[in-house]
Amino acid sequence: MMCMATFRIPCALLLLALSAPATVAAEDLPGREIAHAQEKGNCLACHRMPTDPGAVTAATLGPVLKNVRERFPDRAALRAQIWDASAKNRDTIMPLYGRHRILTEAEIDLVTDYIHGL
Repeated sequence: MMCMATFRIPCALLLLALSAPATVAAEDLPGREIAHAQEKGNCLACHRMPTDPGAVTAATLGPVLKNVRERFPDRAALRAQIWDASAKNRDTIMPLYGRHRILTEAEIDLVTDYIHGL
């Protein structure tokens, strides 16, 4: 008969591995493609994203998108900003992606996930 202690360590390691958050590279997020596409989000026209090595731009109009979770700990607040930036700043030059239907609701969700992870 096997001792139960034999299974404790492997089970603990398995549980730890299953409960650890999966890390996803920025380039693997579907929202990245939308955010970078000139005919869609075109975020790189105004924003630098220094934590994404593939986000090459010399833009300086918008704020630098890094440590976004510190500015927007609530993902819903970031989504609202992307959906309609004029709600907080009526003089914004940021496109009103949701209000003007530039992006679909699903695309805004994907871009929000990408930006929130920067």
